[in-house]
Amino acid sequence: MKTPFALIGAALAMAAPAFAGPIAYGICQTGCNTVAVACYAAAGFTFGTVIAAPAAPAAIIACNAALGTCSAVCASVALFAPTP
Repeated sequence: MKTPFALIGAALAMAAPAFAGPIAYGICQTGCNTVAVACYAAAGFTFGTVIAAPAAPAAIIACNAALGTCSAVCASVALFAPTP
């Protein structure tokens, strides 16, 4: 009869490596949104209250573009980051 330690060791040896993707992705998105809120505040607006339309001020359009770029980087890089 095998000991519980041997069974646990065998299970750990066969386990797939863990990835922190979802956690890293969430942290990255939080950072993007924090910067977007600061960008809106610097432009004199409140994030979430301005409708993104072609008639929006140029600063708001720039903030939205930066948020989109940051979010895309999070989706392509942080989602697949390995656990250290």
